[in-house]
Amino acid sequence: MSTERIVIPVIENAGLDSRLSEHFGRAPYFMVIEISSEGEILKVEAIPNTSEHFGGFGRPPDKILQLSPTALITYGMGPRALNIFQQARVAVLRANASTVREVIEAFKRNQLEELTEGCREARHPL
Repeated sequence: MSTERIVIPVIENAGLDSRLSEHFGRAPYFMVIEISSEGEILKVEAIPNTSEHFGGFGRPPDKILQLSPTALITYGMGPRALNIFQQARVAVLRANASTVREVIEAFKRNQLEELTEGCREARHPL
């Protein structure tokens, strides 16, 4: 039995009712959802974002890759972050709803499209 491990940037720790963050790297939490091959939700866990954006160390993509995701669901991200996930062979899917529960249901129905281009608005100092 294989499982999917999905990471979703969220603004609160409210489990499946958590609302997605508009800003991928500045999300206060990364919600980790494990789904069985039959579509059963096995685990829901909020991981605080301890990246440099929150006074910690490391870039958000590096922190997320440490969680071993098979997919990431977000509204968008900068081209550099998207490239990091593509190189790591993590599917980046465009969110089409506002809560974790809604985007997970869309994921299970294969209704999310792959994010192929980074947001032009993303500006990060070098």
